[in-house]
Amino acid sequence: MAIWWIRRDLRLTDNLALQAALEAGGAFVPVFVLDPALLARPAERRQAFLFAGLRALSENLHALGSGLLIRRGDPTEELPRLAQELGGLPIFAEEDASHYARERDRLVGSRTALSLLPGAGAHPLGSVLKADGTPFTVFTPFSRAWKALPLPAANLPSPRSLPPLPALPSADLPDLPAPASFPAGEQEAQRRLDAFLDGPIYDYKEDRDRMDLEGSSGLSPYLRFGMLSARQAAQAARGASYSAPNESARAGAEIWLNELLWREFYLSILYHFPRVLAESFVPAGKNIRWRQAPQDLAAWQSGRTGYPVVDAGMRQLASLGWMHNRARMITASFLVKHLLINWQEGEAWFMRQLVDGDPASNNGGWQWTAGTGTDAAPYFRVFNPILQGLRFDPLGVYVRRWVPELAGVPTRTIHTPWQMPAELEGAAGCRLGVDYPLPIVEHPLARERVLSVYQQAFRR
Repeated sequence: MAIWWIRRDLRLTDNLALQAALEAGGAFVPVFVLDPALLARPAERRQAFLFAGLRALSENLHALGSGLLIRRGDPTEELPRLAQELGGLPIFAEEDASHYARERDRLVGSRTALSLLPGAGAHPLGSVLKADGTPFTVFTPFSRAWKALPLPAANLPSPRSLPPLPALPSADLPDLPAPASFPAGEQEAQRRLDAFLDGPIYDYKEDRDRMDLEGSSGLSPYLRFGMLSARQAAQAARGASYSAPNESARAGAEIWLNELLWREFYLSILYHFPRVLAESFVPAGKNIRWRQAPQDLAAWQSGRTGYPVVDAGMRQLASLGWMHNRARMITASFLVKHLLINWQEGEAWFMRQLVDGDPASNNGGWQWTAGTGTDAAPYFRVFNPILQGLRFDPLGVYVRRWVPELAGVPTRTIHTPWQMPAELEGAAGCRLGVDYPLPIVEHPLARERVLSVYQQAFRR
């Protein structure tokens, strides 16, 4: 008899915690605890996706003869209480990386029998280490060490049947509308993986940075909540590489695997260096003299900076709760480097908006952009939003989709609408400074300013 404590593993396939709970035999209790400490953080889209995923999981459990128990409260109290109600049942759960999760698990484990199983990454957390046993802080050697480790055996199949859920009081899930762009659940995750493996993965090298193309897998929200296991995704990438029809296709699969490994790398960083959620990893990053510019921050948040590709990305985020990865890099760089606003403001905004918002990856991405993190971009790298738009949205398809007031602007000025001749504004249906803002900062001046500030900070 055992309790399966569900956290970020909303799946029946390839789930070591579920398998361990079933191998205990007898009564089987799948439970999810609505933790007020986590639900209090404003992230409505992500929570709605989570709740929709739990409903989908509940349906799958019912189809196999079981069900899903929902409890509300502090997990460090609710889980020991539930275990006691059931006669001291052991609890099995998937490990997690954050300091909050590990402290929560320590407290639960001090009050009842708790076993943590791998699953947050393809390899157990903390297992990819240097020869001297210390953690990696640079991605490339981490990825080499990761790839040198054998992946565990083939994915565990979903059980064919489950023991009935004992009659226990259960809370209701909050009623939030599920994000339309991301149908929740394990079946949708598998469908998306299959569709990606059916061809797009082989074009990933060429298409992944193009914001005007559907070149990404769209799997990040499903990996975030474990509707797809990290191990299955990694195995799929390796399998696609082995069966690729040519070198270009193989490169696409290998690059997608590397993108998965960035997720694993940032999980490892958070696991070994929990302080990154509160401060810059690089000590010099604490010396940067950030601007206090609430109006500029608001313009960035609302997609009204006057730089079309930046605004398109921010409006995509506002609409879908998701943003193309290249757009994430461009918009993050603009906030930090052009507006000289603390990366933590952007980190918090993304976590509030993103369906796939993950503390490790989000923090890692922002610190990389700001030049304050592990293996970060050099501080003197300042993305030019005009050139980024021209390169990764050459015809302005992405911009026109998300910034409709620019739909009629000629392609030659779609990324620099302020250069459009005044006599064309009427035909374009866009009056600069009225229908669409002029740039809130000039790129050359912003670049000069940020380099000066960073040089002072990193020379101390």
